[in-house]
Amino acid sequence: MLKKFLYSALAFHLLASSAVAQEVTLKVSHFLPPSSNYQKGVLEPWCDKLLKESAGKLKCQIYPAMQLGGTPAQLADQVKNGVADIVWTAPSYSPGRFPATEALDLPFALPPDGLGGSRAMWEYYEQHAQNDFKDYKMLALFSGMNTLIVTASKPILKLEDLKGVKLRSPSRLGSKMLQALGATPVNMPPAQITEAISKGLIDGSMAAWDLVPSVKLEEVAKYFMEAQPNEPGFAQVPVVMLMNKAKYSSLPPDLKAVLDSNIGLPLVEMAGRAWDKSAAYGRKMAQDAGGKILTIDPADYAAMRAATAQVEQDWIKEVGARGLDGAKLAKSVHEISAKYLK
Repeated sequence: MLKKFLYSALAFHLLASSAVAQEVTLKVSHFLPPSSNYQKGVLEPWCDKLLKESAGKLKCQIYPAMQLGGTPAQLADQVKNGVADIVWTAPSYSPGRFPATEALDLPFALPPDGLGGSRAMWEYYEQHAQNDFKDYKMLALFSGMNTLIVTASKPILKLEDLKGVKLRSPSRLGSKMLQALGATPVNMPPAQITEAISKGLIDGSMAAWDLVPSVKLEEVAKYFMEAQPNEPGFAQVPVVMLMNKAKYSSLPPDLKAVLDSNIGLPLVEMAGRAWDKSAAYGRKMAQDAGGKILTIDPADYAAMRAATAQVEQDWIKEVGARGLDGAKLAKSVHEISAKYLK
């Protein structure tokens, strides 16, 4: 009888231990505040979906605003080294590390909307950029939305208006684009933009609509210039959700299946729709604060595209020195993007 009781107790203990072992909490880190579009519109709904579909066994612990330490530029290393299980970051924060992906940062290359831009980026990634992320489990690569030219006191209406204007740049190629347009690029993370404008350190920023409410840009900026509708925007900002490969491999089969069904194109499209929704909200915030929304006219749009054409040619030469066919990659970006222009 005692032996039977001990066997039963052991079986119960093993069963309970197995159940506990099946529960996994993923540490997810990003660089924006918890009120940001990424966390509220993408990450939290995605984590809720994982939780529901795993019957409560696959959970997220979210660390916004770099709460795990470091800088946004270090997120790619943090997830690779296991400091975080999943990160959201911009490949452009690590210049030279993701060379094929950098084609997505080229000026006037992608559709201006979040969903179209995200679909185009994912198609390009699947065709050309998977090797860039061989050290990670790729969850999604999507658009951080088309950038605007946002200024505090001087409206930008034509190419000549950009001469000498100090603007925050979101990427290395973004800086080259601004230089080609006659502006002075200043690199800084999103969290510093508003304070830098308020102190007069910069005149404005290249920024997506979703960034406006995230960093309260509408409080310090007055003019918001968009490119031509239904044409490629000034620049898109590719962003990625990356997972530590060892963490992914360690997931039990049932939880891995739940994760697998919620990454790739489904997550890309979910994010693209969230960015479009946030863009509408950002526009409203700017208008409600008295901001002026401007649209560049066709002639000046064409002039800006012509002024920045050399940026693409220079990039083709740069990556060619690293063994990549830059001309093929740039051509592919334009061809894929044309399919998603409205």
